Amino acid sequence: MPFYDYYCAANQQTVEVQHSTTVTLKTWKDVCENADLPLGDTSPDSPVERLISAPQVKTTMGDSRLKELGFTKLVKRDQGVYENVTATGHEKKYVRADDPTSMPDFKKKIGD
Repeated sequence: MPFYDYYCAANQQTVEVQHSTTVTLKTWKDVCENADLPLGDTSPDSPVERLISAPQVKTTMGDSRLKELGFTKLVKRDQGVYENVTATGHEKKYVRADDPTSMPDFKKKIGD
């Protein structure tokens, strides 16, 4: 199940809650019940807002497995220079900030 961050303007608190994608939390009471937190002095009916946050991806995969899955991994080698350790045959091994042609072609890697 994914984690979501909820913000309550009434008490200016952000709480991380884990629940299924089919659940919608709308009040401070909903958040507290799902996070196993006490309500405190905040009104149970106080509205909450689900915040947008970047997903966390943890992997111990090697570069070759990432390459097989279609991922691109860039490793910084110098100021403005990155090594594309998952480069395929048509991609350049080094990506330079001052050379747009060295960028990987993400459209070919990402399908609809």
